[in-house]
Amino acid sequence: SLTGMVLSVVVILLLSVLYETVKIGKAKVLRRAMLALPRSLSQEALTEQDEDGGGGRHDAGLTFSPTRWFLFHVSQTLLHVLQVVVGYMVMLAVMSYNAWIFLGVIVGSTLGYFV
Repeated sequence: SLTGMVLSVVVILLLSVLYETVKIGKAKVLRRAMLALPRSLSQEALTEQDEDGGGGRHDAGLTFSPTRWFLFHVSQTLLHVLQVVVGYMVMLAVMSYNAWIFLGVIVGSTLGYFV
């Protein structure tokens, strides 16, 4: 029916926007994880950090913490899984060979990237 087709296109459009949003979110988490790392992972740098009382790299208010870095890594992993799942769902929708669904994916990806 017409209502079902319109609803399907809207859902696929929103999935495409979600895909682009997750992709950008993953990049932001990667950037924060890289900023959380010390400039050097040498033993001397880590020893100096301990002697300074836990000081370290202060870019964007972050100091090196293995726990913080691990949480960034876990967040990245979960976002990657979500990106893969949503990406395959969008791909399966396109593989229906329906022109309206395909246009919904294109418009959704464009809107998601723009936002």
